[in-house]
Amino acid sequence: MQLLIVLVNYHGADLTIDCLRSLQDELQAIPGARLGICENGSGGDQFERIEQAVVDLGLQDRTDLIEVAPNRGFTGGNNAVIRPALASDNPPDAILLLNNDTLVRPGAIVELTNFLAMHPEVGVCGSRLEYPDGQTQLAARRILGVASEFESYARFGPITRLLSKWITSPPEVDRPHPCGWIPGAALMVRREVWEKVGLLDEDLYTYFDDVDYCLRAARAGWETWYVPTSRIVHLVGKTTGVTTEGQRPKRRPDYWFWARRHYFLKNFGPWYAAAADVAAALGLTLFRLRCWLTRKTNPDPPHLLGDLVAHSVLRTGFRLRPVENPALAERARS
Repeated sequence: MQLLIVLVNYHGADLTIDCLRSLQDELQAIPGARLGICENGSGGDQFERIEQAVVDLGLQDRTDLIEVAPNRGFTGGNNAVIRPALASDNPPDAILLLNNDTLVRPGAIVELTNFLAMHPEVGVCGSRLEYPDGQTQLAARRILGVASEFESYARFGPITRLLSKWITSPPEVDRPHPCGWIPGAALMVRREVWEKVGLLDEDLYTYFDDVDYCLRAARAGWETWYVPTSRIVHLVGKTTGVTTEGQRPKRRPDYWFWARRHYFLKNFGPWYAAAADVAAALGLTLFRLRCWLTRKTNPDPPHLLGDLVAHSVLRTGFRLRPVENPALAERARS
């Protein structure tokens, strides 16, 4: 199978180089595999450091390294590699989106390519994502909707049991199975899906692009499958800093909320988006009330409820708009 592995770097050269090291043996096991790396407008010496690492690791003959400026976001950075690859005379049979904050376990990519080769009805498949100690990150997920928003923010046993069919991240099942979506940290997509569904939505700077793409693929008739025999370490939040393991997370950035808003409006329409906003706010209010009554520390990011309400379609209107690229906004202010 002709495979293209795509990595995007933005101020994360150390992470990218570590990821490349973990890929060396995998690339040897897949003769038709190539690497496409996008240095996504970081500036400084990021491009040169990655370029040198590619040479030092002996990967230069199967790597295409490009530099774009200004920053195009996660979706635009990936598309900058994917678009010319699909338009080439020898397009890949499949493309693996791989976060640069990942470490590939032995055999992980071979497992995904073999699975796609044996299951022609499957258009998208993804790995078991885990912490460095091997604990799973629950990567096989259900499509986000009103019920899942209420349950995930309420976090209350009776509600979870009542809405068990809609839980976003159900308990781990240690065998391949279909699911709604898989995080884009390690997501393999068949060429025919790209050709039918299109590229990643560049109106989503980052976040919700993976669930959006899997939903688009499903609506075009393609299945998404979870393949737990493919194991990849995901160093959660190292790229964006939005999530941090073991401590209370930072305040979520505006672009996370605008991406959430875009996902619901684009895929389900204004009234469903409004219902999802109400469900999330109600669930979070119930959770905070329980924390207050039981004197438990609130583990959520600061100002989460206020930020959800501030970005709700009931406050911002129903017009679909692109998510502002924070890197470009910062550049404009400086």
